[in-house]
Amino acid sequence: MNKRSIYFLAISTLIFIACSSNDNEPTDPADDGPTQVDKSQNLLATGASANDILSNARFDKLLIEATYAPGFRPTDEAMNNFQDYLRTHTFKTDIEIEYREIDATGEESLTLEEIDDLEQENRTAYNDGTTLAIYIFFADAPSEGDNLDEGLVTVGAVYRNTSMIIYEKTVKTLADRSFTITTADVETATLNHEFGHLFGLVNLGTVPVNDHEDPEAENHCNVDPCLMRAELEFGQVNRAFSAIHNKSHLHSSCSLNGEALLKQMELQVSRGNAATPGLDPECRLDLESNGGRPSTES
Repeated sequence: MNKRSIYFLAISTLIFIACSSNDNEPTDPADDGPTQVDKSQNLLATGASANDILSNARFDKLLIEATYAPGFRPTDEAMNNFQDYLRTHTFKTDIEIEYREIDATGEESLTLEEIDDLEQENRTAYNDGTTLAIYIFFADAPSEGDNLDEGLVTVGAVYRNTSMIIYEKTVKTLADRSFTITTADVETATLNHEFGHLFGLVNLGTVPVNDHEDPEAENHCNVDPCLMRAELEFGQVNRAFSAIHNKSHLHSSCSLNGEALLKQMELQVSRGNAATPGLDPECRLDLESNGGRPSTES
């Protein structure tokens, strides 16, 4: 072998060793390897983080990751209303919403298991330090089992302590059928109602000061008017459906009945009130007892 060949062989060997060494070492010498995200505190039962959401004892910032299918981003009006609702009932003043468009689902309907799979695939925000993360998906497909002709349509559901789905396609369909209720109205009511369950209402992590849970609709209120009214949930019909279709550990603590919600909102407007009902005094008292902001209403 001549000197030129030996020289190039030596150079090639050095380059190979250097590249191999760089590939195996972390960019930060103090780093022992890839950082593992702790998801455990975002995989609890609905209502388990009620006090953490309401108070600033552990978390003083709320990060909401709002993902949406193409063409189904929520309205700015509804999201502004939603933030006002959060600031009214919690001590969180630092609220950030990150919007991110994801791929269309390509599904005609979505099961709870499919919704969970989509979350695992697309969610990036989890609790970190003093920041509590919430995941909301605005979907391009309705809930499995919906029947618009029979008035059985779901506009929203919660299934974990920091996880929520808004069936945006159904929301838009319902709003288009009303002369007085807008898409933003239905979005606002759905977001606020479902987040009421993340607050722990009713008896879902926040213990009622006084008994006001409807005996025929678990985790819903029996006071009229109230955003958490029992009539807004599918009740026994929904629970039977869940028992058949949700064979995994997942369980929706509430599937909001879109037809019932629309009727209540139209009734609100006919009485000269705002389309979206608020929380009644009993629900507000419950939130205050679990670390929420005291109500300014009488």
